[in-house]
Amino acid sequence: MAGKVVLHYFNGRGKMESIRWLLTLAKVEFEEVFLTTREQYLKLLNDGDLMFQQVPMVEIDGMKLVQTKAILHYIADKYDLHGKDIKERAMINQYSEGLIDLMEMIMMLPFVPDQQPKLQNIETKAKERYLPVFEEVLKDHIHLVGGKMSMADVLLFECTLMLEEKFAGILGDFRSVKAFQGRMTMLETVKRFLGPDSKRKPQPDDKYVKTVMEVFDMQKLPF
Repeated sequence: MAGKVVLHYFNGRGKMESIRWLLTLAKVEFEEVFLTTREQYLKLLNDGDLMFQQVPMVEIDGMKLVQTKAILHYIADKYDLHGKDIKERAMINQYSEGLIDLMEMIMMLPFVPDQQPKLQNIETKAKERYLPVFEEVLKDHIHLVGGKMSMADVLLFECTLMLEEKFAGILGDFRSVKAFQGRMTMLETVKRFLGPDSKRKPQPDDKYVKTVMEVFDMQKLPF
């Protein structure tokens, strides 16, 4: 695996999925090592590979990077997906962090015993807090920042797919966001990642939840 980008995480979406998407849009090949046992996790800890005892962890350019945002920023900087100057980067980061907040609400759903109240809250926030921001920008622009693809575009596309999985028709009142999604879907890299046999992960299931809990030695759901 020398010289390869290697992702260390569970065989599921979680916080690694945005990293997979960003690498895909940057046209970077990567390999994956899936955490399936607590022993694997403890070995990473004992080897000093997890700075804050957390995954995801990405091996890239001789480093073992942790913390999702730090990883995303490094990839975006390296592959020209982070704007041309500090002002554009600030805007990209604002959009990206908002999207991460929304997607993390969805990520936590499999670990919530009673999902319905959470679903209602997520749908309301998506419609009233998040999607209107992107709809307004995309009315007059092809991309969110600087007239070219950025990390924010990649995360917005991923987020729209996640929202539609949970709330059919949620983009009906956000025509510019839906048009943006359509443009992204036409990209060859995206077509391949959405197609069969790609490294995109399916929606999390009970097996994924069970594995996460066993690896982290969680006796019960953290809610």
